[in-house]
Amino acid sequence: MTIKDIARLSGCGVATVSRVLNQHPDVSEETRRRVLAVVEEYGFQPNNNAKHLKQQAGTGIIILVKGTQNMLFADLVERVQTLLQENDREAVVYYLDEDADEVGYALQLCRERKPIGILFLGGDVEMFGAKFQGISVPCVLLTNTAGELEFENLSSITTDDGEAAAQVIDFLAERGHRRIGILGGNWVCSQISYRRLKGCEKTFARLGLPFDQERQCEPCRYSMGEAYAATLRLLERCPDLTAIFAVSDVMAMGTIRALRDLGKRVPEDISVVGFDGIAMANYSVPRLATVRQDTQRLAERGVDILLHNIERKNRPVHEVVPFQLIPGESVARLDGEPSSN
Repeated sequence: MTIKDIARLSGCGVATVSRVLNQHPDVSEETRRRVLAVVEEYGFQPNNNAKHLKQQAGTGIIILVKGTQNMLFADLVERVQTLLQENDREAVVYYLDEDADEVGYALQLCRERKPIGILFLGGDVEMFGAKFQGISVPCVLLTNTAGELEFENLSSITTDDGEAAAQVIDFLAERGHRRIGILGGNWVCSQISYRRLKGCEKTFARLGLPFDQERQCEPCRYSMGEAYAATLRLLERCPDLTAIFAVSDVMAMGTIRALRDLGKRVPEDISVVGFDGIAMANYSVPRLATVRQDTQRLAERGVDILLHNIERKNRPVHEVVPFQLIPGESVARLDGEPSSN
């Protein structure tokens, strides 16, 4: 859909539609409502980079980032852009809400901008299974696996989320923790969160530790504010927890703030572990225990595979990148000594 289509459907001029989309004050409320009703009905998404993209049509690479507050993705985007620039490739980045339909948006961009390749960060595999067949350019999915989908033009590079989560529970159990809460993610819609949850569940069962998902898990979006509120809900339901595993470092920061506001010390009163290994985790107080994803390796392999497939149309590649458990300072042994190794 174009601005001309919106003008025709709303009964307004093209210039008026443009003013509405650019939030210009010189538009009546009635006109604004008519235009926005069409925008909402047809799912139109204004493109603030239209002029720039028009110049690059048919030559550029699109980076679609699903999640506006995920600091891991910020690191990945910076590394990916640097690598693309080193290869004389131009790229435009789009940020979508974590619940958005990234494949539907990619289809729209393919029609309008004709990119030569797409790199997805944080995509939903179910969205790919339902709609991806409409995309013909080479694509790479970072931080999730697409091997089961068997699309000839879709590769994927990811971390073993289930194994990493399992190691977190082992790490906590070795330090005497038996009552552990799991925070964050949407177990139903997010395959990444689901795999991390399943890794925890299997480890609880293997170790013979009690685990009641209804009580010990609290889903939330990938943001500090959402994690703060989720931590309060979780502790109201399970006040006897000795440790919380937040499925991202951003969430873990929100958890630590919530615990402090409740008068609880980390790790003396309750331990916290994150996931991702973002730079902030190393500078938090206390230094956060976390699973560090290898963002440099993820970016390098993602760009290498995408450029290779753009140039030679090779078969898709699906790889798992190693991770590292960082002990940090935010986990205590239940004998009273914080863990540091």
